[in-house]
Order: sequence, then structure tokens, then C-alpha cells
Amino acid sequence: MNILIRGGGPIIAAALLSVCLHAQQHAPSAQDVAKRVDQHYNQLHSLRAGFSESYRGLGIQRSESGTLLLLKPGRMRWEYSSPAGKLFLLDGKYAWFYTRGDPQVQRILSKQLDDLRSPLRFLLGHTELAKELNHLTLAAASNGRFTLTGQPKGQEARVARLALTVTGEGTITEIEMEETDGALTHFTFTGEQPNAAIPAQDFHFTPPPGVPVLDAQPPV
Repeated sequence: MNILIRGGGPIIAAALLSVCLHAQQHAPSAQDVAKRVDQHYNQLHSLRAGFSESYRGLGIQRSESGTLLLLKPGRMRWEYSSPAGKLFLLDGKYAWFYTRGDPQVQRILSKQLDDLRSPLRFLLGHTELAKELNHLTLAAASNGRFTLTGQPKGQEARVARLALTVTGEGTITEIEMEETDGALTHFTFTGEQPNAAIPAQDFHFTPPPGVPVLDAQPPV
């Protein structure tokens, strides 16, 4: 029996090496996975998903959740159930910020927006993720998923790292953003409904009666 084990050693080692080489040959690259994400989202015209959001930084910790709606071209709605009444909306021209009970509504041209929820805007057009992120890398994640990590172009002064956790089919399940000051924001998405029927009026915001609109200044 000992002779069989020793004799089989080289055979077992060769088999393991073959398996490892096969896995390496078929392991996707960062560009491969980025293309899967592109293909998944570029063919959509709308999307509905639940989200949870956590933030930690500058001595602050908070957790929020709600529903995300996307409608091409250029429309996005983050409607919060916790805290109830909080809304962030892109109507294609403006970004609107309002929480029930606030004394004013904030509005800014979407092209001037510098908001941590805005990196998902690349899903609203025809994206090439590998061109959106510098220094793109890939790592294995749990449950057969992958994590793409890079630095968002044009946001070098604010965002140090953006990580997308995606399924093998290219569906984004998590997004994590690390700011240059060390603050960390993490989004988790659940129950994605591709091409959901979403009325266009869901992306129209009317300020509550008597609540003034303040045009916010773009970031310096």
C-alpha cells in the first residue's frame, strides 16, 4: 500500500498541476469581467433594485436603505425608506436633493454633480467600464463573484478607490468607495429587476408648496 501511494505521488502531482493550469487558462481578466458588466447594463433601458448604504468617516457612522430606479437616458432616483422621506433624483438635467421637513430643496445641474451616488451614472449611458476606471484590477470574491477595483477618472481629488463586486454574468451586487480623506461608503444591491416598467413621471420632482429651491454651487 505504501508503494502505491509513493508511486502515485507524481501522478497526483501532475493531475493537480494540470487542474491548476486549466483554471489559470480559463480565469477571466479584469477586462473580461468589465466587459460582462458593460454588456449587462448597456442592453438595459431601465432597472429597479433595493439598496442599503453605509458610511463611515470623519467621526460619523450611518446606515440607510431604500429603492433605486434607473431609466435611460440620464434618469436616476434614490428613494430612501430609512430615513423615510429622503430623496436624491436625477431628471436628466438637474440633480435634486430633499428630505421631508427640510426648509429648502437643493438643485444642481447634473453635469456639475460631485456626489458619492453619482458613479452609478455610467449605467445610464453606453459605458466602457475599463475606460471609466484607472489601474483596473480583479480579485475573486465570495459565491463565485468578482471584485473590480480602480480609480474613477475625473474624481482623483475625491475618490481614492472604487470597488465593484459583480456576479459572473456582470450584475453589480456591491459598490464600495474610499475617499481620499479615508471615509468609506458601501452600497449593497438586492432584487435587481432589469427592464422594469417604471413611469417617466417617477423622475420628475416638484418641490413641496412653500419650500424654496436653492441652486447649489458646483464643487471647487
